[in-house]
Amino acid sequence: EHMVRESHQDRELDTCPREIPSFHSCFTTLTISREPQSKHGAKDGAVGTSQRCGSTSSKAASATTTALFEPGRDGQTPQVVVLVGAPGMGKTTMVRKVMEEWREGTLHTQFDFVFCIDCKAIVLPMEASVADLVSQCCPGLRVPAGKILDDQKRILFIFDGLEALGFSLVQPKAELSSDPREVKPLELILMSLLKKTVLPEASLLITMRPTGLGSLRQCLKGEYYVEILGFSAARREEYFHRYFENPNKANMAFRFARGNEILYSLCVIPVMSWTICTILEQELCGKKNLLECSKATTGMMMFYLSQLLKHRDRDNPQVLQQFLLLLCSLAAEGIWKHKIFFEEKEIKDCGLDQPSLIPFFLNERIPEEGEDHGSVYAFTHLHLQEFFAAMFYVLEDDGEIVSSLGRLEKNVNKLLESYNKSRKDLNVTVRFLFGLVSQKSIEYMDKTIGCRISPRAREELLEWLQGRHRGLSHPAQALKVSEMDTLHFLFEMNEKSFVQSALGHFTDLDLQDTKLTLYDQMALSFCIQHWAGLDSITLQGCSFHWQDPEAELDASPGQVRCAKPPFSVLSHRLQWCRLSESCCAELAALLAEHPGLAHLELGDSSLGDSGVRLLCEGLRTPGCRLRILR
Repeated sequence: EHMVRESHQDRELDTCPREIPSFHSCFTTLTISREPQSKHGAKDGAVGTSQRCGSTSSKAASATTTALFEPGRDGQTPQVVVLVGAPGMGKTTMVRKVMEEWREGTLHTQFDFVFCIDCKAIVLPMEASVADLVSQCCPGLRVPAGKILDDQKRILFIFDGLEALGFSLVQPKAELSSDPREVKPLELILMSLLKKTVLPEASLLITMRPTGLGSLRQCLKGEYYVEILGFSAARREEYFHRYFENPNKANMAFRFARGNEILYSLCVIPVMSWTICTILEQELCGKKNLLECSKATTGMMMFYLSQLLKHRDRDNPQVLQQFLLLLCSLAAEGIWKHKIFFEEKEIKDCGLDQPSLIPFFLNERIPEEGEDHGSVYAFTHLHLQEFFAAMFYVLEDDGEIVSSLGRLEKNVNKLLESYNKSRKDLNVTVRFLFGLVSQKSIEYMDKTIGCRISPRAREELLEWLQGRHRGLSHPAQALKVSEMDTLHFLFEMNEKSFVQSALGHFTDLDLQDTKLTLYDQMALSFCIQHWAGLDSITLQGCSFHWQDPEAELDASPGQVRCAKPPFSVLSHRLQWCRLSESCCAELAALLAEHPGLAHLELGDSSLGDSGVRLLCEGLRTPGCRLRILR
């Protein structure tokens, strides 16, 4: 037993994103849903994963590995457990956790021998016996494989990434093996283990993506399904603290993610949490804070996409380009029709039934017994569907894509006008659209992923931005921008020259009664730094937030802290911005440093006596040119 555990220390389970001193120190508990086979049909595909994990139901639980082989509600201890999850959900990490705990003797001690078969990297002869399989998995074994297999109940076989084997899971029973020493083609030996014609009392742990479960269910009997739903809200913060060794950096990074509703929602997917932490770690190198982070939401989504596809075959980029065109068409039609579920026929009619690519993007829901429809598919997360919907409008193609749902034109103006008039649910799609047509995005997608993005939509986006605010301004008044989403769109594009072109004719910024998250503040700061003609900023009833929004909900108005209001770029007027005492020291200093600020109204602020004293110190400095103070 000891020798087998030693031999498993260096099994190839190479999925951790970076070197870490201790596996246990980086493992963050996942949320799971555990059901027997008879009740699992509706949950095979993790459809609606983000919603279920965000508000954990009574059927979901924190995923310690002890739950895998615990007795079910019927009192039976499962012999076969299927761990289901989309790419990046943490299936291999859970396998590694099982292996580590077993090797250390802390858990899973009912097994004397654990054999992990990495289906993605298995290198075995085309013909073998179960005994050969054991010997290949553990070349250092001193105990004969045949002797190990005598006590079946004490053996656990792990199949990690079963869908990667690439052969049919339907084999004639007559051809299967019942003797662990019998040599047969590899697929028949593996099928014999799955269908339990050989070593029927051994336990199995199988990890698989949702899209392969339909055929797997035909092979197994009495299995339990454990679906990985991702990180709960508490576990997301825990993951950030485990990733960053420095607690200050961890707090800073988590507040950054928490202040961006899109990113925070996506953090339910473990690999997306890793993506964000990886990018923010790079941004923090040489910086004291993340307020000037150069990566907006679109940039992080593109990096996530590149990580999903980095192991694919890059020899034929045309195949990926065509697949993404079809996928993006499906996503866009779904967004237009408020549709997140797609029937199997739609997937086939669209030409998306490609096993090597579809599991990266769509989860599959297998129908329960008695249901008269086929499988149903959904994007791993709604924001991913919105991202691909935006890509539909900018991906290069040789003509219109026609799907089973009808023809969808690549009409950017129709999208923008619909958003402007009534379809506010298109906000995230429009935001991604701006981000995708930046020059950096075009170059990144071409170089890293092999996708060609057309820059033609830039002019339409520019004209739309200029026109929407010009129509809202009164003829006799100064042209003003009064929509926060305009700043979001420009921040996602992150191009100084585009900001200047879009806002060059406007002189006023007037935002009312807005609770500015960290993301809002970054967008605001970026835009006004490159807004040459800005003369006046009015933030009546607005507040700046840096702390965790949930923690601030109970704070009285006078206690809400401001993070970094954009004082440093004001050209003329600051009014109605609901400042607190903690802002006064910075404001006082900037009164002297920026003589262009001539008009300051603080009627709705909670400065306190000490705040006013600090402000007076700034007013006394020779550089202060303030003309009006209210």
